[in-house]
Amino acid sequence: MLNYYRIFVISWLALAFPIAAAADTVCFNCHKKEAFSDKFVHQPLANGQCGACHNPHVAHFKGLLEQEGSALCFSCHAKEETTFKQGMVHQPVRSGQCLVCHVPHASFRKGLLKDQLSATCFGCHTKLSPKFQYTHEPYAHGQCYSCHRPHQSVFGQLLKDEPDKVCLSCHKSQDLQKGHLNYPGTLRDCLSCHNPHGSSRKGIVRDILHAPFVQGCKECHDKGEIQGSTQSCLRCHEAVATGMFARHSHLTGKGENKCLSCHSPHAGNEKNLLKGSQLQVCRGCHADTIARYENKLYRHPKAKEGSCINCHEVHGSNRIAMLRGDGNAICTRCHETQGKFTHPVGEKVVDVRTSQMVTCITCHLPMGSDFKYELIYSGSKDLCIQCHKRY
Repeated sequence: MLNYYRIFVISWLALAFPIAAAADTVCFNCHKKEAFSDKFVHQPLANGQCGACHNPHVAHFKGLLEQEGSALCFSCHAKEETTFKQGMVHQPVRSGQCLVCHVPHASFRKGLLKDQLSATCFGCHTKLSPKFQYTHEPYAHGQCYSCHRPHQSVFGQLLKDEPDKVCLSCHKSQDLQKGHLNYPGTLRDCLSCHNPHGSSRKGIVRDILHAPFVQGCKECHDKGEIQGSTQSCLRCHEAVATGMFARHSHLTGKGENKCLSCHSPHAGNEKNLLKGSQLQVCRGCHADTIARYENKLYRHPKAKEGSCINCHEVHGSNRIAMLRGDGNAICTRCHETQGKFTHPVGEKVVDVRTSQMVTCITCHLPMGSDFKYELIYSGSKDLCIQCHKRY
């Protein structure tokens, strides 16, 4: 009987391996091969290895895929998985959505891109697509890759290098001095004046100009060097000084002018000369915090909008996390009725686990959660039994 079993196994293996080797032939009995043929073909498909991604019989995922999303891609592209966790990561990569930009089988475009690179980028970055009166040449030709990396970068805005180095890779320094009225100092921080995509102003200078910049440079500069630090900004912006002396402040610390971490000193496209949208500016330092919440199923509307200043002071505060209010007060500014008829909160109600008063964040995550109403646990039972062990 054992010999018969061995003969059966050997016979099965002899049949199975030729079938596996010709998997593409078997698959293409039903699936039209033309639909999977183009100038650039995904390597497993080119080698007839449909089984590298698909199970021929049954699977837990749509399309009989062995795994879902980027997990499937990273089963081969393991090196990229490690790299894509470093520095600033493009949102589709962070969310495991490789197919936002790529097709899985074959494409006319290198890198298995869905469309021309610029069209792929503008598919999500819809606010960048309008034509400008004056347009930067790489942007006009859809060459996003001239300045940006598509997946991740150790530099902000997914730039290929430090911002000034990216500019100087095309714009040679000897030409720049002449274009800047023979400015005697070292030209730096190009993006504080210029929009890298385009502008309504000649020289792609940003649309909103700082008053001292319009009036001349001597208010802040002397002989080509920058005068002063944060204090030089506070000479005009006196109201901001209270934030500097708060217990928690964005304006203090060693090194350069802290105002310039968020604001452009010369020109900008955003209100208050912010260097980007509010979310972009905050993400520059708080990328880890934002990444923890942005893919949650339920998100606070203001967090979803990127309106950080709705709850947080921007310059400084004596409250933890630079909040605009104490305890529950920060929430009841908008949620006026909650706490009056739901679970009691406040100084008279003690959390049995911590011996601290019960507040809104005892049960809710203020920026986002995988549970409805941004609850810490499921509201059906799991949340309540954290405190109410006997009921």
